Amino acid sequence: MLAKTIYAQSSAQPKFRGSLTVEISGLQNQKGLLCIRLFNESKGFPEGDGKSTKRECIKITEEPMQFSFKNLAASSYAVAVFHDANGDRKLNRNAAGIPTEGYGFSNNPVIKTGPPKFGQAIFLVAGPNTGVKIQMKYSSL
Repeated sequence: MLAKTIYAQSSAQPKFRGSLTVEISGLQNQKGLLCIRLFNESKGFPEGDGKSTKRECIKITEEPMQFSFKNLAASSYAVAVFHDANGDRKLNRNAAGIPTEGYGFSNNPVIKTGPPKFGQAIFLVAGPNTGVKIQMKYSSL
């Protein structure tokens, strides 16, 4: 009887929803847009191609920039950002495939060749307010 009561109480509780604030620093300038993609699975990370959970491009107004995602379910997430200097909403690359615009990822993984794996950028949203700091990187080519 007690077990049924506890189960009924726990199933009646509302599902958790929290917010995520992403702080992006190291922007070279305030030209163009800052595009932010939030993923809750590895599929499509980091480029997106419509696979991201949430995505947004916003005008750069300050340094560092902050952006918030609201009403997120408790889960593992990863963030990918890029500085869309020309406003085409794409991460532009040179002929060798190296980004010509700034980029960054949650957990600030070391980038050697190619983008990080989802597991390198993953973090947990489990409380009412989670914060992530991302340092932008720019290719020196």
